[in-house]
Amino acid sequence: MRFTHGFVVVLAACSALVAGCSAQQAHHRMQSHAPAAARSYHATGSASWYGRYFHGRRTASGERFNQRAMTCAHRHLPFGTQLRVTNLANDRSIVVRVNDRGPFVRGRIVDLSHEAARQLQFIGQGHTKVRLEAID
Repeated sequence: MRFTHGFVVVLAACSALVAGCSAQQAHHRMQSHAPAAARSYHATGSASWYGRYFHGRRTASGERFNQRAMTCAHRHLPFGTQLRVTNLANDRSIVVRVNDRGPFVRGRIVDLSHEAARQLQFIGQGHTKVRLEAID
């Protein structure tokens, strides 16, 4: 098939326009799903924990997961966000750092490291109701 110079120019312009629109839509999607200011984040819901199976694997932030560290997985908060987690069953409270994405189980708001769950005393139950508060 033979194309004229004008057709090629129009095709190139259309391609550039579509690529620009796609990039703009992707940027808009990222912004519209960006979390509220981390400092004002508060939530109540179910927390679970993860440990040995993931120990040593890379987290979404790129660091290696350490089940003995005070870390957590959260769906939206920026990596590095410090969260105060309070177990509502026994009023124990800890501080963890977001370094992964999750949880991927419906109805859960945070996945804690094994150590964080141990300190909150819910290892045996597997999950518990918690309050999350972002701290500076």
